[in-house]
Amino acid sequence: MPNPASPDTISVSARTIDQLKRISTATIATLLYKKGYRNCYIQGVSALAAETKTMVGPAFTLRYIAAREDTDPIVAFREPDHPQRVAIETCPEGSVLVMDCRQDASAASAGSILLTRLQVRGGAGVVSDGGIRDASGAAALDMPVFAAKPSAPTNLTKHHAVDIDVPISCGGAAVYPGDIIVGDNDGVMVIPRHLAEEIAQEGEPMELFEEFVLFEVLRGVPIIGLYPPTDPATNDRFAEWKAKRAKEG
Repeated sequence: MPNPASPDTISVSARTIDQLKRISTATIATLLYKKGYRNCYIQGVSALAAETKTMVGPAFTLRYIAAREDTDPIVAFREPDHPQRVAIETCPEGSVLVMDCRQDASAASAGSILLTRLQVRGGAGVVSDGGIRDASGAAALDMPVFAAKPSAPTNLTKHHAVDIDVPISCGGAAVYPGDIIVGDNDGVMVIPRHLAEEIAQEGEPMELFEEFVLFEVLRGVPIIGLYPPTDPATNDRFAEWKAKRAKEG
């Protein structure tokens, strides 16, 4: 099978990005599952900050392979074309830098200085299935940072940066450049770019229905027939609830 179509051929509107900021990763996971996509959750990563705003943006990728002594001396960072540094300086504004560290968090994939530079350049967020050093500084950024864990050792001890903006695996999920990345306190989902508009359109009504379901549960309604709404009366009450909500503004 060929790789997905080039992101240049599939437009994702600013409106869609804004809609996705109001949709939880749990909802996105369910919607993708309904479409047959079971492996779009990046395993083993979480937000460094205790509370983080929802992160949404197209993926810009960085791939690491295992480091080796002859390729990763400390002087490697002096190279002007070092892929890690190049990724920080070329990640487009509004994009999420996604790093493939082979799910090895025994060394960092980046630290707070580089991530601060990415924030200044307008990055929408960072996802790494490796570690992050200077983690308290990275967690304090306004830009969301998701990683496997804090990790003090420099990336050169375990990770050799080789490619940017190529297909990668991150946390066991395939990530293609331009896929839409959404992260919140439940983790990070990868939305195949061609499905982003559909997920955004379907997600908001689903979020609204789940708000109604929670309202019903809190007032003592049993879950059977309510969620999913197999009892026709559920949809009638939902319509009434929406009408009342709209009237009240």
